[in-house]
Amino acid sequence: QVQLVESGGGLVQTGGSLRLSCVVSGGTFSAYNMGWFRQAPGKERKFVAAITWGGGNTYYADSVKGRFTISRDNAKNTVHLQMNSLKPEDTAVYSCAAPSRTYWLPDSASGYDYWGQGTQVTVSS
Repeated sequence: QVQLVESGGGLVQTGGSLRLSCVVSGGTFSAYNMGWFRQAPGKERKFVAAITWGGGNTYYADSVKGRFTISRDNAKNTVHLQMNSLKPEDTAVYSCAAPSRTYWLPDSASGYDYWGQGTQVTVSS
């Protein structure tokens, strides 16, 4: 059973930074591509960033390019999301996810099979 557990969320002022982490257990982490999604109250879940299994390729939503960085540490079964220059519109529950297949569309939530419970990020103005 693959389990994903996020941490690192919290309350931060506009312009601040947070680093989210997602620890994966129960599977071969180094074989998984990984993604981060977010969902604001009353809105659909949206893609944030993704990284391939070896870390060689990364993908970002236009809204976070240049501000967020996704990375992974396969030795620690962990994927990170470094978020800088945060804005109130970044407020959401952030979830990490993993697809069970090798070939996937990084920005499509339907392509992910395993999800964490999410961590709340709130950016005050």
